[in-house]
Amino acid sequence: MKKNIILWVSLLACFTTFAQKNPDTEALKLKLNESGSRYFQVTFLNQAWFRFTDNNPGTIVNASLQNQSFDIGLRRTRMQLYGQITDRTFMYFQFGQNNFNAQYNATGNRKIAPFFHDALGEYRVSNGNQLKIGGGLSIISGISRFSQPSIGTIMTMDVPVFAQTTVDQIDQFSRKLSIYARGQLGHWDYRYILSDPFPITSNGQTPPAISSSYANFSQKGHSLQQQGYVIYQFFDHENHTTPYMTGTYLGAKKIVNVAIGGAYQPNAMWQKTVQGDTLYQDMKHVAIESFVDIPLQNHAALSAYLGYFNTNYGTNYLRYNGSMNPATGSTLNSSNSISGQGPVYGNSYPMFGTGSVVYTQIGYLLPSHRADLANRFMPYISATFAQYDRLGNNSTTTFNAGLNYFIQGHKSKLSLDFQNRPTYQVKQGDISSGNRLNSITLQFQVFI
Repeated sequence: MKKNIILWVSLLACFTTFAQKNPDTEALKLKLNESGSRYFQVTFLNQAWFRFTDNNPGTIVNASLQNQSFDIGLRRTRMQLYGQITDRTFMYFQFGQNNFNAQYNATGNRKIAPFFHDALGEYRVSNGNQLKIGGGLSIISGISRFSQPSIGTIMTMDVPVFAQTTVDQIDQFSRKLSIYARGQLGHWDYRYILSDPFPITSNGQTPPAISSSYANFSQKGHSLQQQGYVIYQFFDHENHTTPYMTGTYLGAKKIVNVAIGGAYQPNAMWQKTVQGDTLYQDMKHVAIESFVDIPLQNHAALSAYLGYFNTNYGTNYLRYNGSMNPATGSTLNSSNSISGQGPVYGNSYPMFGTGSVVYTQIGYLLPSHRADLANRFMPYISATFAQYDRLGNNSTTTFNAGLNYFIQGHKSKLSLDFQNRPTYQVKQGDISSGNRLNSITLQFQVFI
């Protein structure tokens, strides 16, 4: 891993030397009236990853055992089309794909990837932002700002995915068919959402059989999901054009806020009782958080976040997940690994579960004699401290540290990220902590 780190630092230095210094270009924006208050805009984003990974024990990549992997992939490739088409009517579409590497759909058709992430219409009832009502396919949600992140403005290289609690289970990559109300009243920013979740049977994977040991998403019945999120803003308001929430403003705003959010879906989960009957359980999540993103002297900026999450998916629910997993299988089985909750191979680790999570991150945009965002650096660190019921006394702690190099703000940037994650082993039914493993990733983001 030391050699890998040296290699990636050298590549980052090379990119720095040859970086473009052009000023921001104009957005791809069409005015629909003379003042520009009505408009239609198109954006494009691509996040390419170049990554070395220490694989979990027993990992198979295309039928071959591999302790380590190198992969190249597209973490996200997106196109947004949106605009204020009348004085009060807003429309938003997003199309693209995610997690596209050599192992994507390895036993199927790799060309089946892009899909609509969002398709919504929104009407502004009030003269200002006090009340907007919308509906369609959208990521708008409760729980946390990281449940609905603006991925083009992430401070860390990736978002804390655990906050997107049902991602690709009963939603479409965190999007649901929903109706919602959102707005800003004084210092308050609020949103309430009523969603119609997808059945677990349509997520493209074979759902695990109902178990007497742990809950999972129910394959029978259907219920609506309610979500809410309220923020108190001490200074500037957050952006309010789309439902997405900014990762870092890089000193452009003075944001200090606290927020609380939650989600509730009755009978979303099921499991077997000892007698063999089916027991349905509610899914309930709640989080409280604080976000600070402020300018400092000499064009520096500080961005920091702290959040507490209580996630309840029912009895002993646990789900492994790995972002853009570089592997395809495992030699482990139900007798020596945690079974029934997603792939244990590659870079996966227990990311979702019934229990509690504390997540924090902090970054510092280094000072500059220039006010623009060309050739700027921002180091960051983040940590996830999770305690999931099914793991007993074994905590799940994940650390990330990295460096952003802003060639031109978020429009063109390089991110170098080091992650340290846990593994677990099972012996005679007892779960214990295994070796900690690492990955190092270089991301190149382009965004217009």
